[in-house]
Amino acid sequence: AGCEKETSSYMWIYILLGNMLRGIGETPITPLGISYLDDFAKEENAPVYIASLHTIAMLGPMFGFMLGSLCARLYVDVGFVDLESITITPQDSRWVGAWWLGFIIAGTVSLLAAIPFCFLPKSLEKPEGTNHDKTSSGLLEERKATRKTHDSAKSKPKKCQLIYLILSEFCTSLKTVLSNKMYITLLFSSLLQFSSFIGFLTYKPKYLEQQYGQSTSKSNFIIGLTSLPPVGIGIFLGGLIMKKYKMGIIGAAKFAYTVSALAYLLTLLHFFVGCENHVVAGLTVSYD
Repeated sequence: AGCEKETSSYMWIYILLGNMLRGIGETPITPLGISYLDDFAKEENAPVYIASLHTIAMLGPMFGFMLGSLCARLYVDVGFVDLESITITPQDSRWVGAWWLGFIIAGTVSLLAAIPFCFLPKSLEKPEGTNHDKTSSGLLEERKATRKTHDSAKSKPKKCQLIYLILSEFCTSLKTVLSNKMYITLLFSSLLQFSSFIGFLTYKPKYLEQQYGQSTSKSNFIIGLTSLPPVGIGIFLGGLIMKKYKMGIIGAAKFAYTVSALAYLLTLLHFFVGCENHVVAGLTVSYD
């Protein structure tokens, strides 16, 4: 009867809202950060800076896995119960680690890391040789000047007209972006790559637990130490190669295609690596 009773806790709502706020705070870093670097860095240095940004973004999950491994070694009610009275170990299937502790530590570090952003200058000096008209800030200034000219020629628009003007400009910009064949191709390829990567990262810890009899703590530690650092190193090396050979759009596309093809061929080797299934009576073997 105790097992059939439904849960009445609504704590999952706080986790949902916390993840939503975290996503809102993280999202501007990638588009605005890349745009910031692209506008104020020399053309040949931009790939290295952007690669460094993505490399650091990959190192974050690595430390997250290692932190999760450490927290999983602690009992979920650490600080609230006498740990000496607990009779089970992390290898026991009933063990629940202190999953909540990672949120507190990572949240505190995120707040401290956000403080330096308050001291960044609003704008930087343009490097020599930069085409101001092609940067995002240049395009925005050009659009503002056009809008001022348009507003001075006509009477001041009403609030509803201003909203309609903003929406029409947004739809025009969206149509321009979606009609760019190269952008759409890059978008679909990124969707495919991240879909496979997320699936691999999600189920690999479970695979290590089931096939090799590892605990949740050790599986997370192994994943964080072996899977993510090579990805970060690859991103950084890609940026250095693009800088050295000064690749344009076509060169970068050929480079990405070649590396992706090699990665696909190497991934095929996973079909030849594996372990035999566990013997389960009635499932993999007969009861006799």
